[in-house]
Amino acid sequence: MKIVELKEVTKPIASPIRNAYIDFSKMTLSLVAVVTDVMRNGKPVVGFGFNSNGRYGQGSLIRERFRPRLLEADPATLLDSERDNLDPQRIWTCLMSNEKPGGHGERSVAVGTIDMAVWDAVAKIEEKPLFQLLAERYGDGQPQRKVFVYAAGGYYYPGKDHRALQDEMQSYLDRGYTVVKMKIGGATLAEDLARIEAVLKILGPGQRLAVDANGRFDLPTAIDYAKALSAYNLFWYEEPGDPLDYELQANLANHYSASMATGENLFSMQDARNLIRYGGMRPDRDWLQFDCALSYGLVEYLRTLAMLKEYGWSAQRCIPHGGHQMSLNIAAGLGLGGNESYPDLFQPYGGFPDGVAVVDGHILMPDLPGIGFEGKADLYREMQRLV
Repeated sequence: MKIVELKEVTKPIASPIRNAYIDFSKMTLSLVAVVTDVMRNGKPVVGFGFNSNGRYGQGSLIRERFRPRLLEADPATLLDSERDNLDPQRIWTCLMSNEKPGGHGERSVAVGTIDMAVWDAVAKIEEKPLFQLLAERYGDGQPQRKVFVYAAGGYYYPGKDHRALQDEMQSYLDRGYTVVKMKIGGATLAEDLARIEAVLKILGPGQRLAVDANGRFDLPTAIDYAKALSAYNLFWYEEPGDPLDYELQANLANHYSASMATGENLFSMQDARNLIRYGGMRPDRDWLQFDCALSYGLVEYLRTLAMLKEYGWSAQRCIPHGGHQMSLNIAAGLGLGGNESYPDLFQPYGGFPDGVAVVDGHILMPDLPGIGFEGKADLYREMQRLV
């Protein structure tokens, strides 16, 4: 058993939208395929992966550093001899060979992308959904098949007025979501409050709004927003300041008693641990958004979950960023609090397998081998072109 090829292609996911920090006019991602010599139904098992939106494709790193390491390794060193399968931990170690500690920048995205494809292949080799495999290996064997999801959108867009914002959010509510998220920080405080109030007007009983500043604010501005936002019953106030400014995050807790969320731009267990140690995050109300596709993959995410447990945090306080099926499987298999969703953006890479509906803010995981990409026709067409 061995990996015979690793393919990568950079794909556009460009859009004229913007958040408080960046626009997406030139956004890309890396789509990868890990091809094995294992045969199922007369075809080789292939695992697929891609990185989340917000970070660009990592083709150069994958082709120049990580692909050669993987393909030049002794195949026997990448195997799980107890299970007659590939070993994601050993593959991760191979990918990270000759890499110094620290510097958790773009390489974490490249490794996370490959790691996704490896886990897809591992679950397909065992002919199980990834969430079932994870529940068996790291839980009690019983996955949490019903997963909370929220709809992310509300970006700034040329000519987008309050009515257009309301229409967008209403479309998510009409599709079964109970929590919707919009961007703030890309306009004045007064304008953002008007936008928030426009959305709040359309929410019904049991429906909530979250807001996301994408790291735009300094401390005084973050506090000004916190004081204003305290008047609303928001689901959370997300990433007010630079993701590595733990002091800002900790100080803000003194000015905002409701739920906050952050972590999508922390790319290692070590950075996540520093947030927990120094960021003033509160395990009874705040949310953690670490995204395995951007942070060295599930192998590292397992270390992060173990660290959180040591510090008294429940995995239920984790709702990953990214809106992809990998995090959905992790949520179901390891008991996370839910997952982000992009109902209309960054397609075909976001969303769920065809036929999966959102009901009262939750989806039910289908029985598809691996991560389940083959169940989403538009996405699987892109993957087939790669191999």
